Amino acid sequence: MKLAKIAAAIAVTTCLFACNNKDAEHQTHELLPQAESRLNIYQEVTLSADLSHLSDNQRTMLSILIDASKIMDELFWQQAFGDNKAAFLASIKDPATKRFVEINYGPWDRLQGDKPFLSNIDVKPMGAQFYPADMSKDEFDAADFAGKESLYSVVRRNQKGQLYSLPYSEAYAEQLERAAALLKKAATYAEDTEFANYLNMRAEAFLNDNYQPSDFAWMDMKNNPIDVVIGPIETYEDLLYGYRAGFESYVLVKDLSWSERLAKYAEHLPSLQKGLPVSKKYKAETPGADADLNAYDVIYYAGHSNAGSKTIAINLPNDEQVQLQKGTRRLQLKNAMRAKFDTIMLPIADTLVSEEDRKHVTFTAFFANTMFHEVAHGLGIKNTINKKGTVRSALKEHASALEEGKADILGLYMVRQLLKKKVITEGELKDYYTTFMAGIFRSVRFGASSAHGKANMVRFNYFADQGAFTKDEQGFYRVDMDKMSKAIDSLSKLILTLQGDGDYQGVATMVKEMGIIRDDLAADLAKLEAANIPVDIVFKQGKRVLDL
Repeated sequence: MKLAKIAAAIAVTTCLFACNNKDAEHQTHELLPQAESRLNIYQEVTLSADLSHLSDNQRTMLSILIDASKIMDELFWQQAFGDNKAAFLASIKDPATKRFVEINYGPWDRLQGDKPFLSNIDVKPMGAQFYPADMSKDEFDAADFAGKESLYSVVRRNQKGQLYSLPYSEAYAEQLERAAALLKKAATYAEDTEFANYLNMRAEAFLNDNYQPSDFAWMDMKNNPIDVVIGPIETYEDLLYGYRAGFESYVLVKDLSWSERLAKYAEHLPSLQKGLPVSKKYKAETPGADADLNAYDVIYYAGHSNAGSKTIAINLPNDEQVQLQKGTRRLQLKNAMRAKFDTIMLPIADTLVSEEDRKHVTFTAFFANTMFHEVAHGLGIKNTINKKGTVRSALKEHASALEEGKADILGLYMVRQLLKKKVITEGELKDYYTTFMAGIFRSVRFGASSAHGKANMVRFNYFADQGAFTKDEQGFYRVDMDKMSKAIDSLSKLILTLQGDGDYQGVATMVKEMGIIRDDLAADLAKLEAANIPVDIVFKQGKRVLDL
């Protein structure tokens, strides 16, 4: 019975891809002329870390976890593109073009609104490969079937043409069984019992689609020097509804000294929640007090985390129930963060920030702004105040973009409050504001196709309209400290209210009107391109790099 289901799932997936891409592997694909300049927007950096303090068992475990991560990579290719990756890549002869396809997990430019950059390629489906290619939103909204909004299933058609959901454990049975076996093997080498328990429970989740127990187990880990974030996690790839989760993995080694510096911040979450600039009903929930904050060196990215722009901080789990009971874990990926700061942020500051203010662009502020973005996900509320369900379900495809915008703004609010309380003792407020402004120019280049991209556009335009930063006659920017603080408070109130009300139409209108690149910003971004500043980084990574 199980083999029949697997065969049916493979057949449906193959048909779906063919419909979307017109048998793309059998056609000739050439780089579109307008895409030629895009091939060099990523700077390669080596993803390494000091592993000398690890035992032989721990090094063996890291090797096994990288093997499991490679399976997540295979699965995300299927979700984003289809199941004929090898044949498609073989049809592309130019090495630079093929590498760009690999970086984007398909022939669509993730940092340019998912535009096709090869000839004979259709527009990328909004629902990626999670839904039938011929399915309309009206049809989906009218349909009634089990697992309709499930994070861990794909939507397919039966022989009668009716929609149904197929759990990941069946749709991707062969790969997930291999991944589960590897996690269980890795658990035998784990020297931390809580980490071994998490690996075994995550392995079971691959087979039964019940990820919440392993999320709780992951929250209970406190002392493990090695970590792995693995499985179907973020819903950003599902631009149709934001319901379905994409496979990804990060293999991590804890930076103990930096983690000790960060531990003091999490305890301030409850008081910061109470002080949010919004009425009480929009901050009635209490953030989980069991949250923790740590710094890591990441040694391997796979799947969604490796597609296009690279994540430099993690705030998980996404499960609202786990968040309310346990809080979240905030993982700062220090080596990847430093690579982006040195390679991209400093050159941007030299190009667009006033000479007087460039000294205020610091790695300490960049690290803190990124960290407090992740911490700020724990603020606000997860459930609407008017019985529309969770914020995520009420705002549908706009939920992720608004949540990322909230985290950006409330992160700055937190920095300001903690500087006042002298909990943060490094730097001055202008460092954090100026570095944040420079960071907008970095992140706005990621385009508007992702949740982060839309949040960046809205934020930049809102701040510009409020006069939070100004541009001099030479075209250099500086922060207006007073107006920046006021804009942070007013945008915080707006976003928290939209979330609490579950105001789908209000968010849709804001994204439509403000989630765009205006002419003035476009001219500034052209300066960065003319200066040959990379848009993002890609990694030389793996066992050879780490000598595993």
